[in-house]
Amino acid sequence: MSIPTPADEKRHEGGSERLWSESWYMDWFDAEGKNGGHGRMAVCPNLKECWFWCCIVGQDQKPVFIVDHDSAIPEPPGLEIRSSGLWADLAVESPLEYFSVGVEAFGVALDDPIEAYGDMRGEKIPVGIDLGWATDSHPEETDSSDPWAFHYEVTTRYEIPCRVSGEIQIGENKSQVDGWGQRDHSWAERDWWDKGWTWFSGRFNDGSRFHAVSVEGHDLGIGYHSSQKGLIGENRVVSEPKLGQEGIPTSGYVKLGDTTIEFEPIAWAPVLLTDPDNGSISRFPRGLVSVQSDDGREGHAWIEFNQPQK
Repeated sequence: MSIPTPADEKRHEGGSERLWSESWYMDWFDAEGKNGGHGRMAVCPNLKECWFWCCIVGQDQKPVFIVDHDSAIPEPPGLEIRSSGLWADLAVESPLEYFSVGVEAFGVALDDPIEAYGDMRGEKIPVGIDLGWATDSHPEETDSSDPWAFHYEVTTRYEIPCRVSGEIQIGENKSQVDGWGQRDHSWAERDWWDKGWTWFSGRFNDGSRFHAVSVEGHDLGIGYHSSQKGLIGENRVVSEPKLGQEGIPTSGYVKLGDTTIEFEPIAWAPVLLTDPDNGSISRFPRGLVSVQSDDGREGHAWIEFNQPQK
């Protein structure tokens, strides 16, 4: 397994492919796994677009969506964007160790997450986010001094399990976050409208971490599990969701190596993706889930399914 370097945390020169993009993704859930969210910024230079998503969910609350595909591409080397009703700033405070996100925006609270595939008409609500992702590495507990960061062998992308803390405000309600999550950074061509995939990442209550990716039409996957030696790579991944209304899973499992991890949805925050050139559609359900492994471990995770509509 290769290890990302501090230089990898910087912005990269764009490729020539139409759908080349550089993205920064991050998610979180609280200690009880009942509330969480995810965010993503993608710079798409050849489409002349910058995408920003931030979705906040909870077991007993309406999902809140900030989805903006019209922001100007941020001036390098920073990741600050301003658009109508949106300010966001992402920053690598300490390479491979700490990443921060600030957001001030108006989101939309929906009665049903499936409405995210429609016209997104809901209650307009102010949102403030001030969160930090600290790499969840425990060198005193492992046999390796390498950071807990996993670089894919097949593409320019890496994943980092994190501890997440800070503050969120939705309308008049302010809450503290002290939980767990994942962040990743990638720079390559990404065609949302070609093949489907599953992305899955979470934490068991014993502190162990896992990550798994399965791509439609490929026999092998990508993933890791944590151990006393750090993050151990695994290329055997099978995803078997049970699909419900509009393709949003009602349950399912992912097999990572010899471990089967069942998931049960807590809250969904899907996004609809439209190719700006030809109008192709991909549905992208992403959800906070509870998990249980076949060896008895329990925990929580975020899972996504890219579903091109062909």
